[in-house]
Amino acid sequence: MIVRLIAVGLAFAASSAHATNSIDVKRGPDSTVFGNCVPSLAVDNRTPETIDYLQVDIVVALSDGQERTIELKSAYREGVHYPILPGGTAILRQHLDTSKALGTGCDDVKTRRVERTICEVVGGRACSSSVLVQP
Repeated sequence: MIVRLIAVGLAFAASSAHATNSIDVKRGPDSTVFGNCVPSLAVDNRTPETIDYLQVDIVVALSDGQERTIELKSAYREGVHYPILPGGTAILRQHLDTSKALGTGCDDVKTRRVERTICEVVGGRACSSSVLVQP
């Protein structure tokens, strides 16, 4: 009986440790700005590292068959930084002042897929934890 309790405890501890060492990114709320759909992603930093910069490039398929790539970022590449602290959350947004708007409403977006992910900690080093994205 005690051996089983210890085994269950170790299994739980191992699964908890694994779950706390990832950067989970899920679909956030869409908004409409001047008639253009602006998707977002919600980030949950389950790591001991502070994320200095996170970018996820999403390819969206539109109802007319076209595909467009949009960059969703935690901050501007140069300039103002919004670090994501360990245990913290953030929203990745498209910066419409530095990138082209999607050019269509949110009803026209049919599918989304991840094209590229950039994750950096302070000093420009790559994040050591995995980034799990569900667009």
